[in-house]
This record gives sequence, structure tokens and C-alpha cells, in this order.
Amino acid sequence: QVQLVESGGGLVQAGGSLRLSCAASGRTFGSYDMGWFRQAPGKEREFVSAISWSGGNTYYTDSVKGRFTISRDNAKNTVYLQMNSLKPEDTAVYYCARNSGGGSYVDWGQGTQVTVSS
Repeated sequence: QVQLVESGGGLVQAGGSLRLSCAASGRTFGSYDMGWFRQAPGKEREFVSAISWSGGNTYYTDSVKGRFTISRDNAKNTVYLQMNSLKPEDTAVYYCARNSGGGSYVDWGQGTQVTVSS
């Protein structure tokens, strides 16, 4: 099991930026793909972005393409989500998770709140 701790959330005005970080425990961080998800009040958790183990492949849900950038630093066991041009509809708790390798996500963090005011 991998321990994941998110940070970097907060309150920002529409159009602003935040960078989320997800620090992982364990020496095999560089071996697996990672993802970011979010859950808004009253809504189901949704996929936001993912990155391959090497960082060479990235994926985004349509609503964040061109605004969010996922990256990772395997030497620091950390994955990042740079969020620019934030919108009120981006308000949610953001979670990072480890991909098991079989397409499912396991080992979730506790989440970090992102609130975008209009």
C-alpha cells in the first residue's frame, strides 16, 4: 500500500491559479501511473487527469484541457496538478490516487479542498 498526501488547495478567485501536490510514500513511486480526481458537493467523483509512470503520457478530461497540467517528479515521489484559469465549476475536493496497473485506482489520498469564487 502507498500513502498519499495531497496539499495546495485553497480559495482562489475565478481566473486564478493553484498548484496541487501529492506526496507518496514508498520506493516504487516511479513504477506506476497516477491520477487526479475531484468530487464536488452532491456529485460523484470524476476523473480529472492522469500521468504515466515515466511522465511521458498525460490524459485530461475535456473540461480541464488547456487549463490544467499534470506532472511528476519521481525523485521527489510527488505528482502535481497545475490549475490555471480556474472556474467556479472547478470547486471540489481533489484527490490523487495510484493506478494499480490493471486500470483501477487504489490507494487514495485524503483530498484537498479547492474553492473558486466568482
